[in-house]
Amino acid sequence: MIYFDNSATTQADPEVVSTYDAVSKQIWGNPSSLHKFGEQAFGLLEQSRQQIADLLGVSLSEILFTSGGTEGDNWVLKGTAIEKREFGNHLITTAVEHPAIHNSMEQLKQLGFEVTYLPVDEHGRISIDDLKAALRPTTILVSVMAVNNEIGTIQPLIEVADVLKDYPKVHYHIDAVQGIGKGISDLIFNDRVDFISFSGHKFHAPRGIGFIYARRGRRIAPLLTGGGQERNLRSGTENLPAIAAMSKALRLLLTNEQDKVQRQRAVKERILNHVKESPLVTLFSEDNEEFAPHILCFAIRGVRGETIVHAFEEHQIYISTTSACSSKKHMVSSTLAAMNVPEGISTSAIRVSLDEHNTLEEADEFNRVFDELYDQFKKLSNETTD
Repeated sequence: MIYFDNSATTQADPEVVSTYDAVSKQIWGNPSSLHKFGEQAFGLLEQSRQQIADLLGVSLSEILFTSGGTEGDNWVLKGTAIEKREFGNHLITTAVEHPAIHNSMEQLKQLGFEVTYLPVDEHGRISIDDLKAALRPTTILVSVMAVNNEIGTIQPLIEVADVLKDYPKVHYHIDAVQGIGKGISDLIFNDRVDFISFSGHKFHAPRGIGFIYARRGRRIAPLLTGGGQERNLRSGTENLPAIAAMSKALRLLLTNEQDKVQRQRAVKERILNHVKESPLVTLFSEDNEEFAPHILCFAIRGVRGETIVHAFEEHQIYISTTSACSSKKHMVSSTLAAMNVPEGISTSAIRVSLDEHNTLEEADEFNRVFDELYDQFKKLSNETTD
């Protein structure tokens, strides 16, 4: 079995599962309780928070736990809108964001906020000039993803930060769900960013756990109110086993990070250089530093993406269409649509997404199966190969 769908979810690391299991069995008190079981749980909660903060080079108080990337994105956007509504009602994001951002923005529009979606070029990248033109006196937030989840584009995060240095009251949020552990931490943790969202199951932690970085001094309103956990910002009894497991997963991820990045890039390069020789293939990802090392998106024109996915599955190779969130809904890729890719091509797009455990041998097997299937796909396609 070859698993090339790591942007959808990663397999939980066995060491991480062991941590989850041990905490579930041994430290089951509520961190808010006053007795020794509560104190023991609270101690581990803060130890996990400190480890994450240390790994990322931030302060303990700047790490806030969530249920994952979707909650983190919703919280930063809506929490900013609520907190800063008296100062403005304008928000800026890109046309290629994850649905957690896009749909939150659409909901805020229904509540009277104004949203600007920055267009992208043929590589899925925004223009800094467009950002400058979009900023208004009423702008309260700019939200830009680090790495596009469909084609792997790395957005110009530092350039955005440089622009926003002249707008110190505007919140700058980065969705880093696909960017953590991919060798771009210096872009994500720039000196202007205010909020960053992360999801544990993208780096071998359990599902249903994540965190945000919230710069000290920046305020957002809570989405979940109740018992006052997470400094009154995110109520709900903490998922301690998952939090402890996630802190271990992050430590494992960031150990020898650059070596892992290079291995992923080598696997991506091996596949990309092979499939690009086939006349029916249209590439959307590139093999350079402006694209993440772990995502490769391409289309076999004339063959629907789901057909390609199931054909590879018969060979026990697991890939996806452009996004796990839209694949079962048969939705056209929002990123490719924003890039003005014709629908007839975008519906043929598939995504290969890697992690640090994938190998060149797996890439070679993928390429072998690709060649075998390609002969069949040529018969299905109405496209000319001349």
